[in-house]
Amino acid sequence: MKKYGLIGFPLGHSFSKAFFTKKFEKENIKDASYELFPIDDVAKIKDIIAQNPTLQGLNVTIPYKETVIDFLDELHESAEAVGAVNVIKIKKGKLIGYNSDTFGFEKSLVEWFKGMEKSIPNFAFVLGTGGAAKAVYVSLKKLGIETYFVSRNTELRCFTYDDLNFFLKGNRSPVLIVNATPVGTFPEVEAAPDLDYKRLKNKEFLYDLVYNPSETAFMQKGKAQGCEVKNGLDMLHFQAEKAWEMWQ
Repeated sequence: MKKYGLIGFPLGHSFSKAFFTKKFEKENIKDASYELFPIDDVAKIKDIIAQNPTLQGLNVTIPYKETVIDFLDELHESAEAVGAVNVIKIKKGKLIGYNSDTFGFEKSLVEWFKGMEKSIPNFAFVLGTGGAAKAVYVSLKKLGIETYFVSRNTELRCFTYDDLNFFLKGNRSPVLIVNATPVGTFPEVEAAPDLDYKRLKNKEFLYDLVYNPSETAFMQKGKAQGCEVKNGLDMLHFQAEKAWEMWQ
């Protein structure tokens, strides 16, 4: 039995096992299973590999998309371009890192705007600076969108939340704001990124990579101001299908 799985911590919010289990049943793939491996230290990936000799591949989620790189043998160009890994292929004892987040985000974003019959704004802010945020940044730049990171860490050379709030006060053009942080993920469903939501004026599109809950506090606050909002469930599905291709 070929085994696949997900590493990260915590994993109580994840839909990945349900997605792949359903996929295997629907496509009559009887020689594969998918398991969750919650680990509180990324170095424990070595134990997972040793204890699961039929493991063919892993997905990687928060908080290990960047730190896991130190434990890999090779990086595919998809991961090199981002500096983060969310897919690991195990081939002849070697661990090869890939990134399918860029594909998943870009496809879901394009389809979202196509469905609304609107154009993607040419200006975007990405909340967060972790592995998921880097994948979003690469995707947006590929689409030709001027993009900036937003962080609570004032030591980083990017926008602070105060900077973004000041920008929103005078903004009169469509802008995309992507929450690429875990803020608002189940069970902390009342939490939301530190925006001054009252400054949103129907000109913003809010995309939350979080998909559990299906409507986050970030999305609710945006809707209350008339913004278009979207969660990350489509991205999850698209990147998961891409991961499956990478594992084959």
